[in-house]
Amino acid sequence: MTNPLPHALAALPLLGWFGHSLWLSRRLSAARRDPLTGLPTRAAFTARAHRALRRPGASVLLLDLDRFKLINDSFGHAAGDALLTAIGERLAQWCADHGGFAGRLGGDEFAAVVHIDDERANDHITDLSRRLSEPVQLGHRAVVPHASIGICRPTDRPHAPLSEHLRAADEAMYTAKSLGSWWRPASSHNTYATANGRRVGRPGTRHAAPTQ
Repeated sequence: MTNPLPHALAALPLLGWFGHSLWLSRRLSAARRDPLTGLPTRAAFTARAHRALRRPGASVLLLDLDRFKLINDSFGHAAGDALLTAIGERLAQWCADHGGFAGRLGGDEFAAVVHIDDERANDHITDLSRRLSEPVQLGHRAVVPHASIGICRPTDRPHAPLSEHLRAADEAMYTAKSLGSWWRPASSHNTYATANGRRVGRPGTRHAAPTQ
C-alpha cells in the first residue's frame, strides 16, 4: 500500500500558496469596496468608468444628498450612515436596471455610469430621483431624502475623457443651483474651478438633468 503521507506533505506548500492567494484576493476586493454601502470606492469606480467610457452611449452621473449634514446633526451619524446605505442600495439597483454601475466618491457624493436612451434621459433621471426620494426609516422617524443629480450625456462631451464628463455633470448641478431647474451642460466653453472633474467646494444643489 502506498504511503499517502509524502504526497500530503508535498501538497502543503501548494495549499499554503492557494490560501495566501485567496486571502490576498479578498483583501484587495474589500479595499475596492466602500465598507458602508458596498459600492466601489472612488479609485475603483474611476478605473471601471475609464473602461466603460470606451463603449459608445455611456452617460456619467454625479449626485449628492441635500442637507445631509442636517441629518447627521439632528439624528446622529448612525442615522446618516443608514441613509447613505439606503441611497447606495437604491442607486446600485437603478444602475443595474440601466446597464451600468455606481460608486461612492466619499461623504454623501456618488457617481454612476449608465447606458440609457438619450432621447428619454429626462424620464430616466426623473425615475432615479423618485426612487432615491422614497422615505427611509431612521429609528422611529421616516426621512424623505432629496438628491441633487447631474448628468453628462454622450452627446454633451463626445470622445471626452472621464474628467470632462464629471466636470460637465458637476456644471449641470451648478447651473441648477442658480436657476432651480432641470439642466444639462450648455456648452464645452463653460469653465469652473475643478479638481479631477469635481467642483472645488461645491455646495448642495437641486436636481440637474438634461433639457432640450
